[in-house]
Amino acid sequence: MTDLTITKGTTYPLGATITKDGVQFAAVLHKEGNCGVVLIEKKTGQKTRIPFSDGKRIGNISSVVVKGLDIDAYDYNFYCDEKEYVDPHAKRIIGNEKWGIKEEEIILRSGFEKPYDNWEGDEPLCIPYEDSVIYCLHVRGFTIHPSSKVKGAGTYQGIIAKTEYLKSLGVTAIELMPAYEFEEYNPTKKEEKKDIMSFFEEKSVMPINYWGYKEGYYFAPKASYAYGEDAGSEFKDMVKHLHKNGIEVIMQFYFPDNVKQGYIFDSIRYWVTEYHIDGVHVKGGKVPISFMGTEPLFANTKIFYQYIPEQEIYGIHEIPAYKNMCIYSDGFMYNMRKFLKGDDDMLSTMLSLTKHKPERVGSVNFITNYYGFTLNDLVSYDKKHNEDNGENNHDGADYNYSWNCGVEGKSRKNAVMALRKKMMRNALILVMLSQGTPVLLAGDEFCNTQNGNNNPYCQDNEVSWLNWNLSKTGKEMLEFTKDLIAYRKTAAFLHVKKEFTMLDIHHCGYPDMSYHGLQAWKAELENYNHHVGIMYSCPDENGKGVKLWYVAYNMHWEKKQFSLPKLMKEQKWKVVMTTGERVKEIPEAKKSSTFEVEERSITIFEA
Repeated sequence: MTDLTITKGTTYPLGATITKDGVQFAAVLHKEGNCGVVLIEKKTGQKTRIPFSDGKRIGNISSVVVKGLDIDAYDYNFYCDEKEYVDPHAKRIIGNEKWGIKEEEIILRSGFEKPYDNWEGDEPLCIPYEDSVIYCLHVRGFTIHPSSKVKGAGTYQGIIAKTEYLKSLGVTAIELMPAYEFEEYNPTKKEEKKDIMSFFEEKSVMPINYWGYKEGYYFAPKASYAYGEDAGSEFKDMVKHLHKNGIEVIMQFYFPDNVKQGYIFDSIRYWVTEYHIDGVHVKGGKVPISFMGTEPLFANTKIFYQYIPEQEIYGIHEIPAYKNMCIYSDGFMYNMRKFLKGDDDMLSTMLSLTKHKPERVGSVNFITNYYGFTLNDLVSYDKKHNEDNGENNHDGADYNYSWNCGVEGKSRKNAVMALRKKMMRNALILVMLSQGTPVLLAGDEFCNTQNGNNNPYCQDNEVSWLNWNLSKTGKEMLEFTKDLIAYRKTAAFLHVKKEFTMLDIHHCGYPDMSYHGLQAWKAELENYNHHVGIMYSCPDENGKGVKLWYVAYNMHWEKKQFSLPKLMKEQKWKVVMTTGERVKEIPEAKKSSTFEVEERSITIFEA
C-alpha cells in the first residue's frame, strides 16, 4: 500500500467524504475502544486497519482523515473489535450488484462515491399539488418484462426509455418504491435458509423481498437497479432526464422503528441535495415529520406522510408560501371503493372526500396502490389469492372492498367484462375528479393484473411485472386514462388553491360547488341513495363570465334521472365524457334539462 498520512478529522459529514486534504472517515460510536476504518484492496482483498484512536472524537463521533488513498483501488468498512460492518452512510454498496444473488454469505463493503458534474443546471420542478398527477412504480417491475422492449430493462435506464410513454400518459411525477440499497435475498440463519429453500423449491418461487420494505442502506441507490456499474450517476441521469421532460421524481423510504430520527433526517437531506429528487414519501412509525416540516432546506421538497401535524409545523396562522407537506393515507381508497361498488350510507362520505382540500397541506387520492389489488383485480376478485406467497393465503388484507362483478377471476362473459370496464373507468374518474392529488398505480391504465394477489411482496415474476402486450380492453383503458388526465389538466375547477365554500364567492350567480339530483339544486342524500350530481363554477379566463362543470355520479344498479341547472346567456350543456354506453346529448335550452344516467356510470358535462 502507498504510504498514507493519518490526521484528525471533523464531526460532519458522517461516512466517507473526499476533501482537499484526503478522505475523511467519520462514524458514530457509542463506546471508545478498538474501532476504526478497514481499507480493502479491490484486487487482492488485503485489509489495512486504521484506528480512530489516531484521529479525533467529539461526542460519539470519531473521525480520521486519510491522505494518499487511491479511492479507485480500495473499498472500506468500519470495524469495532473483531466485527466489521458496512458504513451506514456509505454512498455506494459493493457486493449486491446482481439482483437476487443467492450465495450463502454475502460480504458487503462500503464504496466511495464517484463524482458527478453533468447536472447541466438541473433543479427540482416544484409542481404544485393541484397540478400534479403521480405514477407509482417499482423500478425493476416497470420494465423487466420482455414486452417492455427497452434497453436496460428493469433499471433506471428502463425508466428513461419509457419517458415518452409517461409524457403521453400525462403524469407529472413518478413515485419510486424503495430504490435505495437493500438486500432482497437475506436469510439470516443456515437452518432457516434450509427450511425456506425446501419450501420455495417445491413452489418454484424465490424467497425475494421484491418490494424492499425493510431496513436498508439509505444513502446508496440500489446497484442492481442500474444498467451499468455506477448506480449513482445512472440515477442522477434519470432524474435529470425526467426533469427535462417535466416529470418529478419522488422517493419512497421505509424506516423501521429502530432507525434513529437523526439518521432519517440526514438520509433524506442527502437525497434532496445530492440527487435533486423532488419529494419523499416516508413510511415508518418514528419519522421526525415535524422536524422535517420545519427544515428550511425542505421548503420546496414534497414530503408525504400518513399524517401531518400542521400546528406543530405552522403554528396557528402561518400559511406556507409553497405547500410541500402532504397527507398520504388510505382513507380515500377504502371509502371510495365502497361507494364504487354500491354500498349503502357512502354518499356523504364520497362528497366529503371529493371536496377535501386542506389549506396548508396537500392530500393524495388513490383507489389502488402497491399494497392491494390492481384496478383490474379490484373489479375481478372478491377474495385475495395469495397462495403462491407461501403463507397459506394468510398474508395481505382480508377486507379489500372489491367486487368481482359476478364471476371470480378471469371471465369471457360479455356482460361481466362490460361491467368491469365501466367500473374501472368509474374508479379512475373518482380519483381524477376529486380535489386532492391523484396517484395512479403503474399498469392500472392498461388493466394490469396480479391474478388476485393483493400482497406480491415476494413475487419477482410475471405476477408483479408489467406486461406491455396490451389486450384490446387494455388499449381502450389506456386511451381513456390519457383522455381523462388530459381533461383534468384543462378543467379549472381541479386547480383551485382552496377548498370550495359552496357559496357564490365569485359573484357570478352560481356557488363554487353545489349538489343536485332529480331536481336541480336539490340533492337526494339519504343513506340508501348512490347517486348525486356535483356542479362546479369558476370565473372564465377573462374574469367576465363563468365556466360550469357538472359531474353526474350513479353507482346504483338502476338508471337514475338528474336535472341540470338553468344556464345564463347563450350557454348550453354538452357531454364531455362518460363511462356508460348510452349517452344522449342535452337539448339546447336555458331551462333546466332532465337527463338519464346509466346504471353504475358517471357522466361529465360542461357548459
